[in-house]
Parts: sequence; structure tokens; C-alpha cells
Amino acid sequence: MTTYTPPKVWTWDAKNGGQFESINRPIAGPTHDKDLPVGKHPIQLHSLATPNGVKVTVLLEELRDAGHDVEYDAWYVDINAGDQFSSGFVDLNPNSKIPALFDKSAGVRVFESGAILLYLAEKYRAFLPDDIEGRTETLNWLFWLQGAAPFLGGGFGHFFAYAPEKFEYAINRYTMEVKRQLDVLDQALEDNTYLAGSAYTIADIATAPWYGTLVRGNIYGDAGTFLDAASYQNVRRWADLVMNRPAFKRGRMVNRGWGEPQEQLRERHAASDFDNRTQDKLDSE
Repeated sequence: MTTYTPPKVWTWDAKNGGQFESINRPIAGPTHDKDLPVGKHPIQLHSLATPNGVKVTVLLEELRDAGHDVEYDAWYVDINAGDQFSSGFVDLNPNSKIPALFDKSAGVRVFESGAILLYLAEKYRAFLPDDIEGRTETLNWLFWLQGAAPFLGGGFGHFFAYAPEKFEYAINRYTMEVKRQLDVLDQALEDNTYLAGSAYTIADIATAPWYGTLVRGNIYGDAGTFLDAASYQNVRRWADLVMNRPAFKRGRMVNRGWGEPQEQLRERHAASDFDNRTQDKLDSE
């Protein structure tokens, strides 16, 4: 077993970044000048169909299905190419992470996926209960997700699926925490249809792309088997209920550049794009 002794002062070696060494760095700010594209709709979303990005596109599609006057442009951010470090993107989100949103109608920028969900829910008065008890319970779970998901993605997912070496201690540490989180969800959903009770809210929209995808076996390779995800039956029931909604199915396609071509809609500028502009349609032109 190799023992690592940390130096007195850490220095950055870009060659030690593993799969993501080209986009990880210990400083903030832009690396190049480039303006963001601007579409005709009030809502301008710059994102990628990772779990955090899917949260927002699902909510936008849910708002449309609920009858709200919502239209948006969703622009593809290629994080492997460093699009998130352009001057335009950094102006929108100084943290250089997707998703980031600009509301032209209000002149407001919003970054951090949880903040975007809350902004849209409050703007359109939807998927966030008006009563103080329901609102608070929804926000309890929204903030739980925002704090919990980094243990799943940056912790377990990174060391289980992406790290250049398998480190038993790190995998065991994050596996224990993710299974604890799944048990938290499973117990909460034992007597509730949705996380905040009987109402479908932004808490469910935020959590399903992470933990729903996990228990359905669609993230981090064979992580579902490794975690015995099938044993969390309440989470699986809830995941199927949420992720089979038409708006969820559409939302997960937006800003996707991988997977089946018919499920990829790299950019979305109109509702008709789901029928006419998926990658299989573009490839056949």
C-alpha cells in the first residue's frame, strides 16, 4: 500500500487531475473572451444534461405542461471544451458551473441549480406550496438535496467511476454515506407519495435526477448493483412516478450530447424541437 504524505504547502499539478484534468483548476475567472449566445425568449438557460442541469429543464417543461406562459432558449455548454470558462459564462456564473440562467424580462441572473428552481417556482407560483408548512417542508428537502448530492456525485461517483485509481478507503467512505442518504429517502417516502407529502414539488424535481437515476441503474456504470439500490423500494417507486412524467422525459433530453440520438436535444429553442431537432433528425438531414 502506497502511503501519501501531504506536503507542507500544496501546489497544483495539472497532470494529477485524472479524467477531468483539462477542466479542473484551483483558481476562478475566465480563460478566454467569448460572449454568450442570446435567443428570442425571456428565459436564457446555459446548461448541460447532468443531474444538476436536468433539474432546471424538467421544471421548465413542467411549468409549460401546467399551463404557464413559459418559453426558453437552452444553450449547450460543453464543459469538456471549457465553455464554462468563457468571459460571458463567468459573468453569468462566477463559479463556472452549469446550469446558469438569465431572465431577460427581469434583468436577473441566477446561478446554482437550487436557486434557479426556487426562482422559477416563485416567479410562476408553481411547484412550491403557498402554505408555510408545505413551503418549508419543500425547502427542507431542496436544501437537503443541495447538500447531499455532492457526496453522491463528487464523492461516491468520482471515486467509484472516474478516479484514475480505485481507493478502498474513499469508496467505502462515500458508499456508506450514499447508502445512508438512500435510507433517509426510503424512510421519508414510506408514508408519502412525494418528498414534501402529497404534492409534487421542486424538491422532487431536484432530487430525482440524482437519486432517482441512481436507483434506476442509469448512473456511474454498475453503481446500482454495488449499492444494492433495488432494496430501497420506496425510492424506486417514487423515482418511477416522477421520472415517467412527460415533462421529465422531455427535460432530460435538453442539452444532452450523449446516449441514443433520438434522446439528444443539444439546444432547445421551441417546443417543436423535441419532434424536429433531436440528433437523429439532424443526422438524417
